[in-house]
Amino acid sequence: MMEHMASRSPNHTDPLRICLLTYRGNPTCGGQGVYVDYLSRALAELGHTVDVVSGPPYPELAEGIGLHKLPNLDLYNPKHLFRPASLRALLASPINQLELLGVSSGGFPEPLTFGLRTYNHFRRKRPHYDIVHDNQCLSYGILGLPRLGFPTVATIHHPITVDRDVEISSARSLIQKFKARRWYSFLGMQKWVSRRLSHIITVSECSKRDISRDFSTSSRKFRVVPNGINTDFFYPLPHVERSDNQILVTNSADTPLKGLRYLLEAVASIKKNRDIGLTVVGTPKRNGVIEGLVRKLGIRNCVTFTGRIEYEDFASYYARTTMAVIPSLYEGFGMPAGEAMACGVPVISTVGGALPEVVGDAGILVPTADSRALEEAITSLLDDPDRRRRLGEAGLRRVKDSFTWRHAAQKTVDVYREAIDAHR
Repeated sequence: MMEHMASRSPNHTDPLRICLLTYRGNPTCGGQGVYVDYLSRALAELGHTVDVVSGPPYPELAEGIGLHKLPNLDLYNPKHLFRPASLRALLASPINQLELLGVSSGGFPEPLTFGLRTYNHFRRKRPHYDIVHDNQCLSYGILGLPRLGFPTVATIHHPITVDRDVEISSARSLIQKFKARRWYSFLGMQKWVSRRLSHIITVSECSKRDISRDFSTSSRKFRVVPNGINTDFFYPLPHVERSDNQILVTNSADTPLKGLRYLLEAVASIKKNRDIGLTVVGTPKRNGVIEGLVRKLGIRNCVTFTGRIEYEDFASYYARTTMAVIPSLYEGFGMPAGEAMACGVPVISTVGGALPEVVGDAGILVPTADSRALEEAITSLLDDPDRRRRLGEAGLRRVKDSFTWRHAAQKTVDVYREAIDAHR
């Protein structure tokens, strides 16, 4: 639970009392939970006191990190999908009713309603923190926290406008386009809120540039703090023998932004002349675009979808593959590239978004949405084991030198202290 302590103004060497906000915190539900989990651990290891305020599904945090749960209607829970678990919960507050109305009309109200609940919680409880760090909620309610006396910063991982535009352009009917626009209607709120925050953390220079442009937010607000890679789960297994003709991709299979279709087309072309296997860590939608494309290309016998795997299993998957491919059209940071590099796997990546900032010269970079370029890069690497070894070693060095969570936490604390000074 949250710790209540006497107010103070920290010096630049004092440990901080930090509150991280995340509207959904379970690491298995997406990158937000992963970010909060790893960053909270690294901040605590630096000697700071860390609490997390989260909506469901709730995070699994390291020992010593406080968790305060802000319940909502949990309308995406498979046990009661799109409906409240009880009428009593629905009637408990107007915010709950607003949440149900938003979901029922095809929107995504969780950021808005979490921010409102957070503001009400801070107004009632008045916990004592030196800094509050919002993880891409950007709700109107978050703007109330500085007025209550809490210096507040926010992380925006990448411009969600990119996701919206790709989904709209990929929609096959007007009704699908309308649904996509409705789902992303929360972006208007997030843009408005971002312009009124004093400090915004983002994870790459590319994200800084694109968020500043798409959100019409001054670039002077931004501080770039690259994510870390969790080397507790992603590390080399040198005793495991690599396959000679195997590709691995970690992917949200039916998300157009991830570019899996271009990799499938490349694999289909390669398969005409040589043995090739593709392992996709993920699950395609039943009768969805990706399943249909696999059938159309005639590659069902060489493509394997693993479904969801445990974090403890990633290292062995990477250890057995010949290379990892990241075919994304855009990444705000490029965690899949960094995780593969941390495992000592040679990487082929597109230049989508911030991926070149992560890969650097430790991998092969190709244009986005170009199956032919992917095919040529994959074929050349299959034929050059020495280059595969060199790239794998270079990627591992790059992660150790630049992309640890300790690095990320230290730079984040620098932003905290800057925001605290600006709030005084």
